[in-house]
Amino acid sequence: MRYQKIQMNKGYTLIETMISVSLFLVIVVSGLGALLNANALHLKSEDSRSIMDSLSFVLEDMSRNLRTGYNYQCFIAGASLSPGTLGAPRSCASGWAVAFEFAEGNRSSLADQGVYYVSGGKVFKSTNGASSFIQLTPDEVVVNTASFSVLGAEAYPGNLQQPFIIIRLSGVMTSKNITTPFLLQTSVSERLVDI
Repeated sequence: MRYQKIQMNKGYTLIETMISVSLFLVIVVSGLGALLNANALHLKSEDSRSIMDSLSFVLEDMSRNLRTGYNYQCFIAGASLSPGTLGAPRSCASGWAVAFEFAEGNRSSLADQGVYYVSGGKVFKSTNGASSFIQLTPDEVVVNTASFSVLGAEAYPGNLQQPFIIIRLSGVMTSKNITTPFLLQTSVSERLVDI
């Protein structure tokens, strides 16, 4: 009996090579898609964080200046805001603007008072009475509702409460066609003793 050895060529065929290359390409393409998607989400969250940081800075600026200031004046709906309407301290439960004397300000001068108010969805600030204002909030932020609650602003004989201010801002911020609602609130007490 004769045995004949059949010799087969060993190695990859063209079909096997094409299948392995296509599997590799599918894995690489799906991995790149996930990487690009993660990068896009990171950029969107970075933009949102930047806008939120700007809004937090606005609130911090307001609270820092109000904390060190004195002679608070709250403006309710219907009250006008101009250099001529600044004057005696007054409290209110829900105002649209607040004026105050800076810590280094002159109590007898109305031209050096600080003023914060909300109009047209933006927060504005003045450092020279109510004569010129700058916008504090970025354009991507729209403040829908805002209120300043000032308690105990009147002078000592008629009021035994330390001046206290509550600032509330709510609205939406838009970044890369994504709208995110926000609601911020902080409270500030006058640093100087006023009782």
